[in-house]
Amino acid sequence: MVVLNRIYTRSGDDGSTALGTGERRPKFDLRIEAYGTVDETNAAIGVARIWTSRSDQLVDEMLARIQNDLFDLGADLCTPDTGEKLEYEPLRIVQSQVDRVEREIDQLNGELQALRSFVLPGGSESAAGLHLARTICRRAERHMVQLSLQDGEIVSPAALKFINRLSDFLFVASRYVNAKEAGDVLWTPGQNR
Repeated sequence: MVVLNRIYTRSGDDGSTALGTGERRPKFDLRIEAYGTVDETNAAIGVARIWTSRSDQLVDEMLARIQNDLFDLGADLCTPDTGEKLEYEPLRIVQSQVDRVEREIDQLNGELQALRSFVLPGGSESAAGLHLARTICRRAERHMVQLSLQDGEIVSPAALKFINRLSDFLFVASRYVNAKEAGDVLWTPGQNR
């Protein structure tokens, strides 16, 4: 359970922040960068939901679940797996979360025409917001992969799969809402030469 009585603690004034284990790291640490970018992804999804809540209830409900999962992912990344037993069971992303996102991708994609060109970010407000969230999600994934390759840093396979599937979901969801609202904006190679 989370209890926040005070928003500021002054403990980060020295440029450090605490992980879920209590360990302090610089705010530019790659682990902090990874879960900070996950949080940024979540915020971008929140903005996209301003439009999906008005235009597509199915996608909006999926995004609401994903936002909760992203907090789970942030908690996972915030509590490094050191292989040591903790006094509590840390929250971790699990395969069933990945499986659900895959099912939702398949559900939305099943109603779409096959792509014959790359898609430019845009179309409807909903789709543009989802594309922005997708690009931030890809950045979070890059940070997580980089973190997983550092000595002594573990990022679970389920967490890496989840963030990878999420960017796929956001792409398919953008196409899905565009199919109902504005249509995909297709790339025309060399159009402006």
